[in-house]
Amino acid sequence: MKKTKQTEQLSNVEQEEKSGTFQKLLLWVLIPLLFTTALVLIIAKFADVNVFDKAKELTGSLPFVTEKKEEDPIVGDLVLEERVVTMQAEIQEKEAQLFKVQQDFDKSAIANEKLLIEQEKLLDEIAVLMRDKDNSKQDFNEIVKTFEQMSAKSSAPVITKMSDAEAIRILTSLKSATLASILEKMTPEDAAKYMTMMTKQ
Repeated sequence: MKKTKQTEQLSNVEQEEKSGTFQKLLLWVLIPLLFTTALVLIIAKFADVNVFDKAKELTGSLPFVTEKKEEDPIVGDLVLEERVVTMQAEIQEKEAQLFKVQQDFDKSAIANEKLLIEQEKLLDEIAVLMRDKDNSKQDFNEIVKTFEQMSAKSSAPVITKMSDAEAIRILTSLKSATLASILEKMTPEDAAKYMTMMTKQ
């Protein structure tokens, strides 16, 4: 029982000491600090000093405290206008480049059309030449058949009156029996001339 009372008394004493320490802190530190702060604010009010502005200036000079500065609206507008002008210049430059590319594309399209037209013309000309060649080949074959049906006596003077190229062309296309009989009916000089030309081909 005595021990219990003693323990209670000890705990009461400890609590009083703890509360006494807090009260001492409150009395000796916090209350004077609050009083001094109030006194400084009152003096600053009478001296026309804005304490909050001064505090901002002091904290602004500290390296770890950064304050967002208010931008001048005129300067901000000028910067925006410069950016707009720059962007408009870029847009005009891009439009000029696009226009040039479009012109180049149009020119190449026109050139391609001309080439296609020229190609079609050349194909038509080739087709005409092929038809002419086929026709001339048919005509030539008919001429050769005619010479083969003619007598050697009548065909020899006709061949000697032709140009050398035409004569050689016909003579090389004839059958060997017909050729021999035609050469027999020619003068020896003409026969020798045509034989020499045929051997050179």
